[in-house]
Amino acid sequence: MEIKLLESDKKDGIIVFALKNSNPAFANTLRKYILEKVPTMAIEDVEFRKNGSVLYDEIIAHRLGLLPLTTDLKSYVLQKDCKCNGEGCARCTVKLSLKAKGPCTVYASELKSKDAKIKAFHPKTPIVKLLKGQDLEFEATAILGLGKDHVKWSPAHVFYKYKPIIEIKGDIKDAEKLVEGFPPGIFKIKGGKMDIDEENIINYDFDDVLANLSSKIHVSEDKTELIFFVESFGQLSYKEIVTTAVEMFENDLQVFSDTLKAVSK
Repeated sequence: MEIKLLESDKKDGIIVFALKNSNPAFANTLRKYILEKVPTMAIEDVEFRKNGSVLYDEIIAHRLGLLPLTTDLKSYVLQKDCKCNGEGCARCTVKLSLKAKGPCTVYASELKSKDAKIKAFHPKTPIVKLLKGQDLEFEATAILGLGKDHVKWSPAHVFYKYKPIIEIKGDIKDAEKLVEGFPPGIFKIKGGKMDIDEENIINYDFDDVLANLSSKIHVSEDKTELIFFVESFGQLSYKEIVTTAVEMFENDLQVFSDTLKAVSK
């Protein structure tokens, strides 16, 4: 298998790479490890002291749980692996608190964390709007968790597809008019003729092309190359997400190998 980096954007947390001489089984396994087994930090419990807003405690707690929190995998462990046996300590939990008085809009940036490394990745996310005389006060507990238990712990949007192959057969009349009928970035005019934009073609689905297909444009797939997309939600960088997933995959394979050897004796 060969891996080729196609696109990366640290600011938006996006990485796109090609898997050559691989197969959908491996790509889907990597996808599921990222979605389900890469741990991230998320709010699990909320203790309300005051809530005079129009939203019930449960609704605010749900909104808080879905806030992406920056995650430090070196400092925290899953509660099931912690020496405190899941009772909650500085190694497996972090406290966040908030105190606000209306009239105002309460934003995620107002969450005060006991650990500066654990905070809302999108600080401008609104939590609730308070009117005059309304108060909100609570203490929340965030823990490391896995996407297989709840989607709030999934670190990224992940998908893959075969590399698209688009061929233009013969000269096409009114090429400029035809290009305008396709989504931008698929085709371009070069030397007065219709040409394929190889750099952008990976970002489109075949349906975008098929919807405006000309008889002289042939669309197919390269079965030897998969395009893999990872779009981080912000808890971890795309590098941490992919490398952690690969490390966990390797560890599980080693455990499986050791178990297989043990039962074969």
